Amino acid sequence: MSPSRHRMAQWACVGALLLVAAVCCAAPLSNAISTYVALKKSAQDDGGIAEGGSAADIPPRMLTAYKKAVQQVGEHVPKCQGMRWPILAGIAKVESNHAVGRNIADNGDIRPKIYGVLLNGSGQGGNTTVFPDTDSGRWDGSASSERAVGPFQFLPSTWEGVAKDANGDEAVDPHNADDAALGAAIYLCGNGRDLTKRPQLKAAFFQYNRSQEYVANVMGWVDQYTAAARNPDLKNVTGKVRTVIDAALSQRGVPYSWGGGNPSGKSTGICCSPSGKSGTGIKGFDCSGLTQYAYAKVGISLPRVAAAQAGVGQRIPASLGTSALKPGDLVFYATAPGRDSTIYHVGIYVGSGKMVNAARPGTVVRLDAVNAMSGFAGGARLL
Repeated sequence: MSPSRHRMAQWACVGALLLVAAVCCAAPLSNAISTYVALKKSAQDDGGIAEGGSAADIPPRMLTAYKKAVQQVGEHVPKCQGMRWPILAGIAKVESNHAVGRNIADNGDIRPKIYGVLLNGSGQGGNTTVFPDTDSGRWDGSASSERAVGPFQFLPSTWEGVAKDANGDEAVDPHNADDAALGAAIYLCGNGRDLTKRPQLKAAFFQYNRSQEYVANVMGWVDQYTAAARNPDLKNVTGKVRTVIDAALSQRGVPYSWGGGNPSGKSTGICCSPSGKSGTGIKGFDCSGLTQYAYAKVGISLPRVAAAQAGVGQRIPASLGTSALKPGDLVFYATAPGRDSTIYHVGIYVGSGKMVNAARPGTVVRLDAVNAMSGFAGGARLL
């Protein structure tokens, strides 16, 4: 972790192509960029929640590490208040994309190890300041200068001040998920911050990386994880609307499958490439397949294409904003809002700014914030 490192994640959503049946998804166009430390591995952006307290884009072993750190941090910083797993997840999302693509062993060891660029002033990754070596290469593999390490991107000098054994193996290692998450929790807690207070939470992130853009980026992920992790309040939702929403929610955790899903349920489609180039089959749902399935439960037949689904029921113009949506409404996204022919994505609104969403290849059906997708194009009310 660098004291003045800046990392930003930018995303754009693109429409999927037609393959046998019309489908929908969104694909990442850029990865996180660091001013001082550029990871060798590209990050992929995905902020949805599969179910309450379980994030679809976080490897289960990493999520376990975050939750374990929350339980343990009080032993080391007793005065710290308000540490939550979404706080650690927000940091790790921006720093390493939760070590996605690495092997995470049962004991938490991450291989291959995650290294930032050498902070030798070379200009690589935007680094222009020399950070002299402090660990003789023990953690960062280099005795010539420093580089950030592990899923939380600690500088070795910082790691030495927060390192604790979180998994009982009598070792401390920034390349271990448990140890790194606990170290990050300790660092963010400082001498006893109250992280339930937003100004103190922002101050903790600013200490982690002295960049306001970085703070805003991490706060965005924390807010999204926090909001989406809560199950929707459906106590006032009844009848056919409740049936549709329950049907969609019942599929949380089912893999995204490009071209998958129909009124009968999940089916085999294409994995991992919006253009179908991988050719790998996977059973699940894409966005319009999921809506077909949910609405079939109340006897409503929807077209297969997301853009065509916008023509069913009462159209809710985008100009009315998301506040015009009601639970059970279809919610649409377009590459050119205002032109329904460019609609590329559809979800099912459940209230409180959230929707059931089959977002993109590599994810699962999950709850998302409505603003998690780009190009809001209004909705349609069928019930």
